[in-house]
Amino acid sequence: MSPTQLPDHGAVLAEVREVRRAGIVRLRELRLPVLTGMSASPGEGSPGEPRFPAVERLLRTAVAAIGGGTLQEAAEFSLGLAQGTRDWPPADRRRRAAQVYGVSVERFRKNQELMVLGQVAEQLVRLASGAPAQPPATGAAVPASDAGTAPADGSAPASALTSASATSEPSARPRPLAPSHHRIPVRAGGHGGHVTLHVHAVDLLRDIDVVVSPSNTHLALPEPYKSSVAASLRRAGAVRDPAGRLVEDSVRDELRAWSDRFAAPGLSVAPGTVAPTGAGALAWQGIRRIFHAAVAVPRPGTNDYDVQPADVTRAVTRVFALLAEENGRSTDAGLPPLRSLCLPLLGAGRGGLTPAVSFAAVWAAVEAELARGGDWDLHFLVRRPERALLVAELLASTDGAPTEEPGP
Repeated sequence: MSPTQLPDHGAVLAEVREVRRAGIVRLRELRLPVLTGMSASPGEGSPGEPRFPAVERLLRTAVAAIGGGTLQEAAEFSLGLAQGTRDWPPADRRRRAAQVYGVSVERFRKNQELMVLGQVAEQLVRLASGAPAQPPATGAAVPASDAGTAPADGSAPASALTSASATSEPSARPRPLAPSHHRIPVRAGGHGGHVTLHVHAVDLLRDIDVVVSPSNTHLALPEPYKSSVAASLRRAGAVRDPAGRLVEDSVRDELRAWSDRFAAPGLSVAPGTVAPTGAGALAWQGIRRIFHAAVAVPRPGTNDYDVQPADVTRAVTRVFALLAEENGRSTDAGLPPLRSLCLPLLGAGRGGLTPAVSFAAVWAAVEAELARGGDWDLHFLVRRPERALLVAELLASTDGAPTEEPGP
């Protein structure tokens, strides 16, 4: 395209926004005369003729020309150009792009998203002019009001799940590591409090009285080499000699003893059952008890499980009842009470529940307990940053913060 035919930046931006809404997989359905004309080679048909692969290549070239950093990363997620995101719905792509900047989805939609898509349009116009595309100046910072403000009590804002700079950084400079603990204000039944959100593996927990571990209704623990929460707790709770050889599989042995005492031989327990055990070697990390929540029902003839949200809610309700029971016995024995409790997203692994559904099922029981005045030090645990962003937003919504994401 010659300089006399350069497209208007606003027209280019409008079509880039259309691509963001629809996604790369729906390019064929879109009417993009400006981008299609820009992607046409001289003498290769009319500018209005559909050239979907050429439009995608043009967009990829423009995004790559941004020059790396948070700006390019957010652009790739926004348009579905990042690996594995091609078929993501627009809401998921927007959420992931917001995570790059460490802000809420709503804040990203109103501020950073327009900047990101505007820079893509700028690179497209440069390419159309025949000039080499140039990365934007690194001094173009996001306004301070968009960076997230910590509450006066020192709690982390729900959006502060990554500590990436709000400026476009050179690709050679690594972003700072995201914090792994976030203290988020919550409210239930007129009672306010805080929940700590952990973003790391379960075996890194320290000084928490009770950790809830998901289990199947046969209370059969997975092999310790696996990566699930239950397997990790079994592995971390095992007693080993100085050479690392297994001396005692403490968590498994205690869970078997509980099953032998309370469960019918060869039969499963009811979904929602909770079996308490000691923490084995995790006691050295300040973990006192593990509550095994039987929420996954094996599907006959398969390796799959079924999890019902109502069973998750029932199990967490039982967890709080069991805490009260054990604290009664602790008081009689002169032991300190159990106060802190850590909950994973039960059923969100092989159980098949989405993280949002799992959280809603867990929170239903937590909210009921808080509303009746339960005084617990509550913790949630996730391992993946994108799940942490979702849980943080859902937790923040209990304190009156907006979490509904506008339509694309």
